[in-house]
Amino acid sequence: MNYFSSNFKLGILGGGQLGKMLLNETRKFDIYTCVLDPSEEAPCKVGSNEFYIGDLMDYDAVFNFGKQVDVLTIEIENVNVNALEDLEQQGIKVYPSAKTLRTIQNKATQKLFYVDHNLPTAPFSRFAYTVEIKDSIANGGLEFPFVWKSAQFGYDGMGVKIVKQLSDLDNLPNVECITEILVPFKNELSVIVSRTPSGEIKTYPVVEMEFHPEANQVEYVICPARISENVAKKATDVALKAAQAFNHVGLLAVEMFQTENDDIIINEVAPRPHNSGHQTIEASFTSQFEQHLRAVLDLPLGNTANKLNGIMVNLVGAEGHTGDVVYKNIESIMAMDGVTPHIYGKKQTRPFRKMGHVTIVNEDITEARKIAENVKNNIQVITE
Repeated sequence: MNYFSSNFKLGILGGGQLGKMLLNETRKFDIYTCVLDPSEEAPCKVGSNEFYIGDLMDYDAVFNFGKQVDVLTIEIENVNVNALEDLEQQGIKVYPSAKTLRTIQNKATQKLFYVDHNLPTAPFSRFAYTVEIKDSIANGGLEFPFVWKSAQFGYDGMGVKIVKQLSDLDNLPNVECITEILVPFKNELSVIVSRTPSGEIKTYPVVEMEFHPEANQVEYVICPARISENVAKKATDVALKAAQAFNHVGLLAVEMFQTENDDIIINEVAPRPHNSGHQTIEASFTSQFEQHLRAVLDLPLGNTANKLNGIMVNLVGAEGHTGDVVYKNIESIMAMDGVTPHIYGKKQTRPFRKMGHVTIVNEDITEARKIAENVKNNIQVITE
């Protein structure tokens, strides 16, 4: 198949920042792209060859869009899986597969998948509705503290809550959900695995994620993680085993906990480019976005090694600011050594909305972390 400067069409479901960064790579290779997104203001609108507006959960919108392309991929999991299954029946290549997406879209089925495939994960209980949890507590089936997770449509701190007392349940939506035992852990780690339809498979170095204590969003992604070789190997092995269990094609970001006694357990997975891989654009020989393209098109996978240590800082909307965005002090961070900002193209900011990220590369990881903190303390995502 000739993908380059040809009639080949790559379809992307979702037009957000992940799609925008993927389009940088398709433009580099002159691959023709079609994007579907519900928003007129989607970041991908500028970079795609064809841009369509439609609801990603609507069967007809997804099916009719998918019929026009040769290979269909995603930059967001919440898409109509029935449409994808029918497109696969018609011979359209869909990566990741509809089967994988159906499993991953629902946190309860995702957790059951780990149990069935002997992949390490925190013990959990499954509930049809949140209100059922109180009965379980009353009957001694569940003890505080635990983590509540909405089974569907949760992301970036939405749909996840640590429940320490009964009243913490009061404002939660009454939806299908799971509860997990709160596992004491030292580190949150992530490994991005890339895999082609032919079965070639590669992993990126393990990254470590530092979280914002209130927003439950990643503040820093540090690559390589500051962990022992033994722990890094364990994490990589678990990630590889997960990708192979899913028979995954494309990128799979496997988020994990390193427990107090250095066991590795899977928190959750994302079957697409991921926040924990943004530093690869500057720090790696092959960015995660180029690698995703190579994987779904069954091209040889690129070198995943780091050229330099990399740290990524998320740029999120400041509290108390909703409206037209201003990036205050962006010039001062650009004056720092090894600092590259990425602005996603969202014109409107609101508290904790992901608006961009900044990568810091340096030969010394400690120095990179200092600069990252400096970046974090200087730049502000605000309104006029």
